Amino acid sequence: MMQIPDSYNQKNSLFNTMNRFIGAVNNMDQTVMVPSLLRDVPLADGDDPKPDDTSAAGGYFPPDGDMYGSYVLLKSIRDDIEWGVLQGDERRRERAAAAAVVAAAAAAAGEEVVTRAVVPGGDDLEKQFHFHLHGLHMVLSKLTLKANTLTSRYKEEIGCGN
Repeated sequence: MMQIPDSYNQKNSLFNTMNRFIGAVNNMDQTVMVPSLLRDVPLADGDDPKPDDTSAAGGYFPPDGDMYGSYVLLKSIRDDIEWGVLQGDERRRERAAAAAVVAAAAAAAGEEVVTRAVVPGGDDLEKQFHFHLHGLHMVLSKLTLKANTLTSRYKEEIGCGN
C-alpha cells in the first residue's frame, strides 16, 4: 500500500512546485487582459523580490528585457510542462522567439548565454537525477515568483492595485 508523505515533504515535492508555477502563470494569464501593454515596460524594479540564491544566476531574466518577453516566456514554459516539449512547428517557433528575446537581452547586457550545463558524475544516473531535480525545483520556484511579480506589476501599471 502506498504511504502518503508528510506535509513538509509534500510541500517541497516537484509536483507541488510545478503546480504552484502553473497556478501562478494561470493567474498571470487571467489577470493580464491586454498583454501588449507589457511591451517596453522594463523588468527592473526595486520592489522585485528575489530569493537568497539568485546572485549566481544574475536575477531571473535579463535586466534589459521587458515584461512582455517575460510574459511570453512564462506562458511557453507552462505550456511545455502541461503538454510536453514535443509539439508542432508553431510551438517550436514560439519558444524560439521567446528564447531569442531573452538571449538578445542577455547579450545586450554583456552576459554570457549558457546553452549547455555540465552535469557532475557523468555516468552516475542517481547523481544526475538529483542534480537536475534540484535545479528544476529551484528554477520553477524562481519562475513562480517571477509570474507573481509580473502579475502584481501589471496590476500596478493599469492602476488596479492589490
